[in-house]
Amino acid sequence: MFRKLIKKVGDTISGIKFSTIKPIAHLKKRFVFLKSKRTILHVAFTQLKLILKKIPGLKSIPDLNHLKSLKFKEIRLMVLIPAIIAIVISVTWILITHPKLYNLNVKKTVMVYIRGNSDYAQVLKLLKSQNILENVNTFNWLALRKNYPAKIIPGAYKLEAGWSNNKILDVLCSGIQTPIRVTFNNIRLRENLAGRLAHCFESDSASFLSWLKNDSLARSMGFTHETFPCIFIPNTYEFYWTTTPKKFIERMEREYDNFWNDVRKEKAKKLGLSVREVITLASIIQEETTMQEEKPKIAGVYLNRLHKNWLLQADPTVKFALGDFSIKRVLRKYTTIDSPYNTYKYKGLPPGPINFPEIQSIDAVLNAEKNDYMYFCAKEDFSGYHNFSKTLTEHIEYAKSYQEALNNNKILK
Repeated sequence: MFRKLIKKVGDTISGIKFSTIKPIAHLKKRFVFLKSKRTILHVAFTQLKLILKKIPGLKSIPDLNHLKSLKFKEIRLMVLIPAIIAIVISVTWILITHPKLYNLNVKKTVMVYIRGNSDYAQVLKLLKSQNILENVNTFNWLALRKNYPAKIIPGAYKLEAGWSNNKILDVLCSGIQTPIRVTFNNIRLRENLAGRLAHCFESDSASFLSWLKNDSLARSMGFTHETFPCIFIPNTYEFYWTTTPKKFIERMEREYDNFWNDVRKEKAKKLGLSVREVITLASIIQEETTMQEEKPKIAGVYLNRLHKNWLLQADPTVKFALGDFSIKRVLRKYTTIDSPYNTYKYKGLPPGPINFPEIQSIDAVLNAEKNDYMYFCAKEDFSGYHNFSKTLTEHIEYAKSYQEALNNNKILK
């Protein structure tokens, strides 16, 4: 019976919290004062009883008094053997589990995108398809023990080369995403913006477009359907990949408020324009030229025409009204279209921007050049620059030169 008892002690001793047993150092101090082997045996039996109490399923402590008749060396051997076995088992366990926990397992630094409603099989398939892990089996072993399949959190996570399985799962289980950089510029229509955003976020372009055309949301923010594009200031921003379209727009509203500080608002006021009128004029200028140094001069021309209550006669507004941006030559028949965006037909600014103007275009309006020019025409060398005129006569001469260049290059429409 005693041998079976010792075996049971050996099987369970590695799982016992030895903090409940008197420390070895303490026992050594006590042994100094012990005068006989019998006293030492008494202490050993006391400690053995403490161990036996920790054995699961052991209802009563066996009587150990008969063991006192055994020789001291025999008892010492019986106590040491289970302890040695426990140490061997513990070391073996460490040697097996340590590599699975802490060995380097990420081959390369990469972004992993876990979509909403993904299950564990899909996450594992994703990691395999991107050839990220050195050893998929050890990752799977630890993931199951950490119960990761039950707590998958969608998001974009940056896994660094050299990470261990433990580090990977700490990040994935925490849900701490790596922010992504979202840049949008040179955007003309809401459809274009929705498509660009769909490449950056989890949501698709249809979801984004639905919110970009949501008039109720626009009104709640103080915009109309036509002026809603004003809220989106092209720039580079940091977001989480799982940001929803609505949350994206709410963030854009905050960025809009931050951008339109008191200095910019005061400049707009001095021009006699509202913030949205500045953005609308900036959208026209952005379509007119890509030359940043010319934008303030063109802004000055349009402001001169506005102040004199002239038709703006801006070709980009006609293209927008027609919905045809492939037009390279605005013919007279195009300028007859009945649209509030047609500035050949209606005075003043259109009801809203014709694209999403960039910061340089907006600031070009706010810092418009003060000049006496009333006209401008693209140069005949197709350099992207313009000739500016104060009189109609001068403008007609420049226009003829440009039209001849178009004819020579067979650009007829």
